[in-house]
Amino acid sequence: MGKKSLMLQQLNGKLLSFATLGRIAIPASGWIKAIRNTLGMSMQQLANKLSISKQGVLDIEKREADGSITIKSLRELGRVLDMELVYGFVPKDGSLDAMIEKKANELATKIVLRTSNTMKLEDQENSKERIEKAIRERTEEIKNEVPKILWD
Repeated sequence: MGKKSLMLQQLNGKLLSFATLGRIAIPASGWIKAIRNTLGMSMQQLANKLSISKQGVLDIEKREADGSITIKSLRELGRVLDMELVYGFVPKDGSLDAMIEKKANELATKIVLRTSNTMKLEDQENSKERIEKAIRERTEEIKNEVPKILWD
C-alpha cells in the first residue's frame, strides 16, 4: 500500500466518524446561547468565567450566529463550560474515496469525450460501449494517480 493510499485510508476513517454529526441541526440561537440557556447560566455568569463583559458574551453569541467566530474562541468557551470542541469536515459524497471517484469520473469523461469528438471529425468514431469502457479505464488510472489537476 502506497503512502498516499495509506494517508487516504486513515483520513477517510477519521472523517467517517463525523458523518452522523453532519446531520445534526444547529440550534436557531446557536450552540453557545442554547447551551448557556439550557444550563440556566446567565450572560453575566458566562462573562465572569471568560473574564469578559456581558456585552462580550453577546458579541460572541452574535459572531457564532453570523459565522465569524474563531475556533480559538470556541475552544475557550468549551473549556469554561467544561466541554470539548469537536471540529471536522464531512464529505458531501460520503467519503474521500467517493469524492475522488466522482472527480476522476468527471475528468475521465471530459478527456475521453474530447478525444472521441476529434476521432468523430476524422470519421473514426468509436461505439458507445467502447467510449464507456475507455471512461471506466481512464477513471481507474486517475483514481490511482490522484493528480493535482483533479481539483482544478
